[in-house]
Amino acid sequence: MKLLQSCVIAFAMYSKIPMPRVDWNKQNMKYAMCFFPLIGAVLGALLYLWAVLAGAMQIGVILRAAVCTLLPLLVTGGIHLDGFCDTTDALSSHQSTQRKLEILSDPHIGAFGVMGCISYLLLSFALWAELAFTSKNLSVLAIGYVLSRSLSGFSVVTFRCAKGSGLVAAFSDGAQKKNVRITMLVFIFFCIGAMLIISPIIGGAVATSALLVFLYYRLMSYRVFGGITGDLAGHFLSLCELAMLAAVVAVRGILQ
Repeated sequence: MKLLQSCVIAFAMYSKIPMPRVDWNKQNMKYAMCFFPLIGAVLGALLYLWAVLAGAMQIGVILRAAVCTLLPLLVTGGIHLDGFCDTTDALSSHQSTQRKLEILSDPHIGAFGVMGCISYLLLSFALWAELAFTSKNLSVLAIGYVLSRSLSGFSVVTFRCAKGSGLVAAFSDGAQKKNVRITMLVFIFFCIGAMLIISPIIGGAVATSALLVFLYYRLMSYRVFGGITGDLAGHFLSLCELAMLAAVVAVRGILQ
């Protein structure tokens, strides 16, 4: 029962999928992060179903790419893109660490955040429009949504928190860190292994791009902010998924 409640908390926090109400207490939040990658599995399944439907109905490239771009926002409610925008504002401020953390906590979006959001969505749309909708490409990208959340979840229970309060601190403090860390590692190795089985070249490129963004996330967060926050985790996840998409498109261009 506790695990089910932890799953509900994860989906309620990180998706717009309707969930029953449960108490957000320390006991229920212990393993909530373990279920975070499952939201990526739902998103990946919806992406694949949309691709099949679009192919069956002979939907054009523009509409197909637009739905693929908006699908993560519809499923997650834009929580990760919000973190991307806030982080863009903070990084562009060139202020002190403390001031950057204050910008992350500010619910308002600044000019740099708006420009970053528009640029992100435009680039995502362009990449989806360039993508060849093959079974291998779509399968690897669908698994990529699980991988990005597994890496993000691993960071929450492994990396230093920049603040003693906030969502990341709450999940990190309430989590059974060792068990959650092991669960995330299992997800990570499973995802990478599945990608490589589907296609060594495409899967290898996608996994490499995700790990490189993860390394950037770790180095940037510690150097600029002194640790991670929920917004920084969202920034990472958004960049990771964009990088994986770009990797698939790039492989196609190299092999042609």
